[in-house]
Amino acid sequence: MNLERYSRQTRFPQLGEEGQKNLLKSRVLLCGCGALGTVLAETLTRAGVGFLRVVDRDFVEYSNLQRQVLFDEDDIKNQLPKSVAAARKLEKINSDVTIEPVVADVEYSNIGKLAEGVDLILDGTDNFEIRFLINDLSLDTGIPWVYAGCISSHGQTMPIFPNETACLRCLIDSPPDAGSTETCDTAGILGPTVNVIASLQAMTAIKILAGRREDVALSLTMIDVWDGTLRQMNVSDLREQANCAACQNGERIWITGQQGSQSTILCGRNAVQIRPQEPAALSLDEMASKLSESGTVTQNAFLLRVSLTDPDYEITLFKDGRAIIKGTDEPSLARAIYARYIGL
Repeated sequence: MNLERYSRQTRFPQLGEEGQKNLLKSRVLLCGCGALGTVLAETLTRAGVGFLRVVDRDFVEYSNLQRQVLFDEDDIKNQLPKSVAAARKLEKINSDVTIEPVVADVEYSNIGKLAEGVDLILDGTDNFEIRFLINDLSLDTGIPWVYAGCISSHGQTMPIFPNETACLRCLIDSPPDAGSTETCDTAGILGPTVNVIASLQAMTAIKILAGRREDVALSLTMIDVWDGTLRQMNVSDLREQANCAACQNGERIWITGQQGSQSTILCGRNAVQIRPQEPAALSLDEMASKLSESGTVTQNAFLLRVSLTDPDYEITLFKDGRAIIKGTDEPSLARAIYARYIGL
């Protein structure tokens, strides 16, 4: 392995050649490859992590291009899933790194397999259900993870070392009630917000993977890029103070499937994802034939899309039976459309 590629960062004494060699041996699971996820994926690929498994359920759209740095207009024309489009870019950036794209929704039945053999899990998602699921898995397996989230001009990030430091549920016991918090629909999102938070998250990841865990600050870092403010809340004692249901009392309601949803409203999209009770193994060719009388069908190796003529909705269907119903943000209506046209 030629370390000259990484010479500028190995000259940083806290990293050095030993830290770089540790990075090259490391394995990472990235859950979500949207705004945060694309910055994380590119930063870690350029830094030389050994293996990066990129999991995302979605495909590239025009509204992504403002802040999701790995995508371009050709990805939209080719109807590419985000993880696939990202992997194609990342493989051109650094052939030292093994990139494994996975087109899937992270949920309780598959997260264990997705996390097999990894040293770290990174939160590139935009919803709390997956974050609480990662938190449960982390507590069960001992795999550390780095939480992050952003909206509008502000965001936050926190490292989590399971059963040692505060977990996510020490900080936030349950997902916020619907309508109680801002979303990208109501508050928007600035590209610099994403870049700053993801960069801090990536720096934490590099410290952990390089073997410099002692340099990781046990704090919740909060930044507002518009105001130019930064705050840090020390969470080193939070685990002892919180009497957390998850890390102190062993509750695992997310990874057991007791808590969760079969439908997810997609932020800023006027769309809802519907997931079947059990993953399917669909033939896209057969589904294309079935749906051709209902609207205009296009497909590639990864997904099928039908623009319905009556009513005016768009269905994007994946091989595992998941579908994104565009044209509504009502889960009940989306489920009805799914049942009518997909029928699983």
